[in-house]
Amino acid sequence: MADVWTRKGGDSAPSAEGRGHVPGPLVGREVESQALRTLMENHRLVTVAGEVGVGKSRLAAEAVAGVGARASVERVLGVGEGRVGVEAVADVGARGAVERVLGVGKGRLASDAVAGVGAQAAGPRVMVVRWPGGGQDAGSGGAGPEAPASLTAAVLEAAGGIHGRRRASAAGAGAGAGALAERLRAADVLLLLDDVDPVHAECVGMVQTLLEFVPSLRVLVTARRPLGLGGEAVLRLAPLSAEPADDDRAAPAVELFLERFLARAGAAFDSGDAELNSVADICRYVGGLPLAVELAAEQAASSSVGEVAARLEEHQCWLSAPDMAAPRHRSLRDAVAAAYVLCDRDERIVWARASILAGDFDESTAAFVCAGGGLAPARVPACLTRLAAIGVLTPVRDPGGIREPRYRMAPAARDFGGERLREAREFEVAAERRAIHFHRVAALAENLWSLGSQPQAVRLVLDEAEGLRAMLEYAPRQPELAAAALESVLNLWFWWAVYDAADEGRRHLLRLLPMCRSDTLLIARGLCLAAWLTAYDDPCGANELLQHAWPAAVLAGDDATIGRIAHVQGMLALHGGDLERAAEQFQEAAGTIPPHAPGGLPPAVSLAALAVTQADRSPRAARRSARRALSQPGISGDAWACLVARHAQAFVDHSDGRTGRARQRAHRALAALDGRLPAPHGCAALRDLITDIDRGSRSGLPTVPVPRGCTAVALPAQAGSGILG
Repeated sequence: MADVWTRKGGDSAPSAEGRGHVPGPLVGREVESQALRTLMENHRLVTVAGEVGVGKSRLAAEAVAGVGARASVERVLGVGEGRVGVEAVADVGARGAVERVLGVGKGRLASDAVAGVGAQAAGPRVMVVRWPGGGQDAGSGGAGPEAPASLTAAVLEAAGGIHGRRRASAAGAGAGAGALAERLRAADVLLLLDDVDPVHAECVGMVQTLLEFVPSLRVLVTARRPLGLGGEAVLRLAPLSAEPADDDRAAPAVELFLERFLARAGAAFDSGDAELNSVADICRYVGGLPLAVELAAEQAASSSVGEVAARLEEHQCWLSAPDMAAPRHRSLRDAVAAAYVLCDRDERIVWARASILAGDFDESTAAFVCAGGGLAPARVPACLTRLAAIGVLTPVRDPGGIREPRYRMAPAARDFGGERLREAREFEVAAERRAIHFHRVAALAENLWSLGSQPQAVRLVLDEAEGLRAMLEYAPRQPELAAAALESVLNLWFWWAVYDAADEGRRHLLRLLPMCRSDTLLIARGLCLAAWLTAYDDPCGANELLQHAWPAAVLAGDDATIGRIAHVQGMLALHGGDLERAAEQFQEAAGTIPPHAPGGLPPAVSLAALAVTQADRSPRAARRSARRALSQPGISGDAWACLVARHAQAFVDHSDGRTGRARQRAHRALAALDGRLPAPHGCAALRDLITDIDRGSRSGLPTVPVPRGCTAVALPAQAGSGILG
């Protein structure tokens, strides 16, 4: 693959100003709160790690609220137009809460001490220090002219009560971790270092020194990734679940949305099913990310839940709430940008290019899609690991396992990366590389299916379903990708036909067929598959598709497609009650489809259908057809064809009055299925047959060995006589 990527420089995180309100209490974090308190009781260093907006600071603030009944809480809250201050909150344990570590007001911070608290404190002294700047590079000066020179200086100022204009003379530019250790050694201190990602490396060194020289010190850190120090206990905070754990209680993300929505002045909520479904959709679209849920609730309070859900289905970074207390939380785009600006060039490139991959993906997929433009494929896995460490990616399979690790990108991070990808004018290139990759995936799946490794083929499609779907949905927008996309749909025939996805497969076919009218073979195969997927639900539409498929298949000289067209015609005749014509068509299909022909049903399925058709009129011929189906070359490696043939054999036995043998064959066929995979077509017919046998009745001819599609088939606009064109 040619090195076609362009190069683009980095972005800076947008800033936000203005005083805002502090949201309500934590929702849905009971388990995590208890886990954090337990870790703090048993470890000197605890880190709450997680992606942006997951609620690390809020959880930590709640945890330190219960440390002491009358602990003194000193807080360096951050910078607002160049000021850092210290705020004391008295009687923390009695009130049961700490003001949330969310940022500062516009350009002003007070330094208010509550008299007597420090002197009479019964519990440990709790210092909460939040690094100012909200994601700007350390040392850039972006935090304002009075920002501390380092994290160590900020903690030293908090320990000494230094703030405002006194800083320059009192703190001292040369003070380091040693001086800080001396100041803290005599005190019982719990130090909360909040949002230290911009100074991660310095934080590691400072904390290591302090823990070594201050035995009484305990440290709680919130960051997107752990510090990596020995003895560190890590609580990885995941987004809230968007699915209810039971029927009696709503999902935690839904509870958070409703709490924030109802807390808004003048907000009223219609608790009808439609509104509740829209709330559930919102929470699923944002992946349960608490910040996104809160911002969505703010938006819904001023518009409607349905409108917000409709917009979030397409995009998420537009979410904002100007009156949120923390500047970095007033826009979802700004919150994600705070993580983006801390990434190096390679990580930003991988972030942007990998955003085109929907669902889960593995390292090899990302390496193929993301490499180029100066980024070597070998560097991509390391970038994925670092992006996973800061919460941009979520590992969905243990990176240390024997199988290749897989990742999923957070919804907000994917939208943000997509914006960067389009800004770099690389989206079309990424889409092309994605199409090439998933075309190979579909071809591999078809090969596995045809060569007797059907469980592996199904697992591959299940793993890559979201990526395949995204590629196929986008392909019609980029005409040069249509042929590869159509071939991918044809290679996945077994997924559409055997595993109950006929509607989706037919829709992809009818969108792509008009764009590939110059390829006669693809057209013939595509029209035949489309007819097969709709044969029983729309016989007229299927017939019309077959009228165009037949001459195209003859012109291409494709015996397999000609035979499969005959099979679909037999299905239509069987559906219409014309058993004689159905038997003729199935017989022709079985004799025309070559053994081991890839890309569609094998002749054994046509023979099984023939046996079912003959069961009433000619039991002897039906038994012979069923035996022929089970003796076809390669039948032992074709689990689905074998299932259909065994169903036909059991059906013929039942029709002939051999109920015991029929029951035994049906149970044996069901027992041979892999219960870890979706049930293929044929299972329901076997169960119905067993029910009929047990009741001593017959339900007539089955229609299960074929997929069930959608009604109202519409031919592609360019369909002409014979072939598309």
